[in-house]
Amino acid sequence: MFFSLIAIAAVIALFVIVSRQQNRIALVERELGVLRGLVQSGASLPAPKAAAHQGLSEEVKVAASPVAPLADGTTMTEEGVATPEVVESEAEAGPWTKAQAAEGRSAEPSEPAQLQPVADAPAAEKPTAAKVARQTDVETALGTRWAVWVGGIALALGGLFLIRYTIEAGIFGPGVRLTMAGILGLALIGGAEFIRRTGFKVPVQGAAGAYIPSILTAAGAFILFGTVYAAHGIYGFIGPATAFALLGVIGVATIVASLVHGLALAGIGLVGAMVTPSLVASQAPNPWALFVYLAIVLAASAATARFRDWKALMAAAFVGTGVWTILYMVDAPDVNLAAVLFISLATLAVLAFVWLGLFMVTGREGAARGFDWPSIVPGFFIALTAMGLSVDPAFASAGDALHGAVLLAALVGVALYRPRALPLVFAAGIAAVLIYLGIIPPATIGADALDVGLDAQPLASSDALTFRIGIALGLVFLAAGFWAARRFAATASTRAACWAAWGVIPPLVVLTALWLTFGDIDRDLGYALPALLLMLVFAVGGEWIARAEQPPLAGGPAVSFALGGAGVAGLLMLHMAFGSGWTTVLLGAAAILPALATRWRSYPALGWIAVGAAVAVLGRVAFDPTIVGAEFLSRTPVFNWLLPGYGVPALAFGFAAWQLARTTSGRPRLAMEAASALFALLTIAMLVRHAMHGGVIDIGAVTLAEQAIYTLIALGAGAILVAIDMRSPSSVLRYGSIAAGVISAGLIAIQHFVVLNPLLTDESTGTIPVFNLLFLAYLLPAIAAGALALYVRDKRPRWYAAMLALIAALLAFAYATLSVRRLFKGEFIALWSGLGQLETYTYSALWLVIGVALLTAGVWLKSQVLRIASAVLIAVAVVKVFLFDMSELEGVLRALSFIGLGAVLIGIGLFYQRLLTRAARDAKQIS
Repeated sequence: MFFSLIAIAAVIALFVIVSRQQNRIALVERELGVLRGLVQSGASLPAPKAAAHQGLSEEVKVAASPVAPLADGTTMTEEGVATPEVVESEAEAGPWTKAQAAEGRSAEPSEPAQLQPVADAPAAEKPTAAKVARQTDVETALGTRWAVWVGGIALALGGLFLIRYTIEAGIFGPGVRLTMAGILGLALIGGAEFIRRTGFKVPVQGAAGAYIPSILTAAGAFILFGTVYAAHGIYGFIGPATAFALLGVIGVATIVASLVHGLALAGIGLVGAMVTPSLVASQAPNPWALFVYLAIVLAASAATARFRDWKALMAAAFVGTGVWTILYMVDAPDVNLAAVLFISLATLAVLAFVWLGLFMVTGREGAARGFDWPSIVPGFFIALTAMGLSVDPAFASAGDALHGAVLLAALVGVALYRPRALPLVFAAGIAAVLIYLGIIPPATIGADALDVGLDAQPLASSDALTFRIGIALGLVFLAAGFWAARRFAATASTRAACWAAWGVIPPLVVLTALWLTFGDIDRDLGYALPALLLMLVFAVGGEWIARAEQPPLAGGPAVSFALGGAGVAGLLMLHMAFGSGWTTVLLGAAAILPALATRWRSYPALGWIAVGAAVAVLGRVAFDPTIVGAEFLSRTPVFNWLLPGYGVPALAFGFAAWQLARTTSGRPRLAMEAASALFALLTIAMLVRHAMHGGVIDIGAVTLAEQAIYTLIALGAGAILVAIDMRSPSSVLRYGSIAAGVISAGLIAIQHFVVLNPLLTDESTGTIPVFNLLFLAYLLPAIAAGALALYVRDKRPRWYAAMLALIAALLAFAYATLSVRRLFKGEFIALWSGLGQLETYTYSALWLVIGVALLTAGVWLKSQVLRIASAVLIAVAVVKVFLFDMSELEGVLRALSFIGLGAVLIGIGLFYQRLLTRAARDAKQIS
């Protein structure tokens, strides 16, 4: 059935090829007609260009060559072919007209007529190279590539089918059948070599992938693989060792032969070589035989890939070796650690000395360019092997973590030796970080957050060996990272930054993991001292790298990583050496140090380190607002841990912003200004809450009095930010002041008018007639909001001032209304206590008076918002009088209500008439 399908495909291919050849011949005849017309006219062709004739047949190229008339009436083409002068009628000149031919004949010999571009011919007659290439694509695919590929597959399968047929027919014995198959495979390989040595080439463009010697060699190798496997796995003619050796030799030989026959053959040989260990069964597998064999295959693949620059082949070889290593470590009952180390180190040796030797460029600049992506594969598998040796209890209990550390150090060493193997340091760094994060006990970092029990065990073992290995690995990464960062600082800033990052991250992670695992979390000076030393080393290392930059002391990414690491080490040192309160205070004060350093160095990272300190302090106070813990917080108002815990960072951040404004400025300065303003507000707010709740700030609901203080603080902060912004313009101060006002308006609308309103909560307003809760919660905020609205009228957007004016008017209205309610009801003014007739009338009169007052203030201040507010309030009073007072009031109160409303409305109308009359008169005088 298979051969029938091949025959049908061959017939179809032949039909297509013949059809295409007919079209091609017709095209050549048309082109020759054009050339005959030119020859008749005596014209000469310009020199052919390779790009114009790419894809044309050899006949067309010869015909299109320049012609030169000879003495005997013949012409000599550029290819050296002499042709007789052809005299044809002018009508046979193809697309060339009689006039063009006559013009060509009359031309002077010194200026021969030139061939007109093909574009001048009719569209249907343009024999362009692109059109010819399109017409021959399918033909080339069918007649060259597909036919050869299918033929090669057919040969390979034919060898296997021959063996199967002899088995089914019983013609030959197993030995004869295998011998015949082996002879067929060798014959195919020998025939391929014979064809290649006879100078075989593929002259057809696009058919280079169908190189016949390569296909025949692949088919022969395929048959030999099958023959050796059958001799071992099916018939048992040869033992495991012999079969293993023969399959390995075939695979390696195929890979080496790919130097001549191409990448496809190398892939076949590599696949066969990597599959060989799984094809050969043994009662007592020898890991050394496996890994020595894999090392030989890997070296042969690397040498082949090196000469031909086959990155995919190299990556595939690394994948095969790595997969076999991991499978051996997972499945083998007793792992031979020496064999695992051998194949891992052999892989690194092949990478460094064989594969990357091709790309070794003389000079630091050449070595710093790019990275080798196949290096990702060995980095991944060797790092995975090291993690297995360090984390897996079966290995870690035997002390194999030391061998894992050796592999990680080897990865770093190869990355140093071969700069293009940069992925290796990433693999080693990630593996080291994961290993030491795994030794931290879950209970130390919060078992509840990890959704595990308090008796859960860490992922990796923690013992004295782990402790010593961690210190050694930290030093390896630190030394290698900073040395390489300085080496590449002037030529490859990205590479230098990568090395600096991995010179900082593993030491910090190792130190943190050892502290959380072996040290005292609350306070441990034994770990604080190494953290301080690490901070100094990182800072000095950053300066050392900066001096190697071009230009020096530019503070590039590598320097930023080093200084950032110094900042993190300082943060760890404070947490290790001090208690909760002093850590927060000193961490806030530490923001001054990088800001002061900008006086001597303009490194961009310094300002961001100060910002990082502010973020760290903010995180600490969010985790514990009491600074020292609720049980240790004093109940003394003002003078307690809240004052330095919030106040010192506020002052330090303000000083840092001031210092940055005079040196590097930029966004870090704006961030520090915002942090200073935020902590200043938090200082006052936390002290107020502490005082009003008897020294307790983490429990108890917010009262209206407390909320009123917060509102006054926010309004005052808005005014302060505006004043500072007018003296020293800053976008943070500008938008911060607007944000403070908006937040204040939101708090008033939600808390003062709805959530904490005494009408709805029935909270006590106090026994003092004037200076009571209403005075604090409504009148003072009204005055503050009104004053702020006046202050920002020409300094902030109009909508902002209008919002504050409206809030002030509403607060004043609420104060007056609630004060009347308190006058009638006393200390408790809940809405459900009812309304009296006199109280109802008083509200109408009061609202009219307030409306008139707002109208007067609006005219005096030229505030449209106040005038609109007065109109709305008077409209509310009108609605109340007509809908509520008419039904609720009786007798004289009803009459007085309507009389008062009418008088006020008439007075307002008269006021507006006089106002408009005066405005019209003033406008007439001006005109």
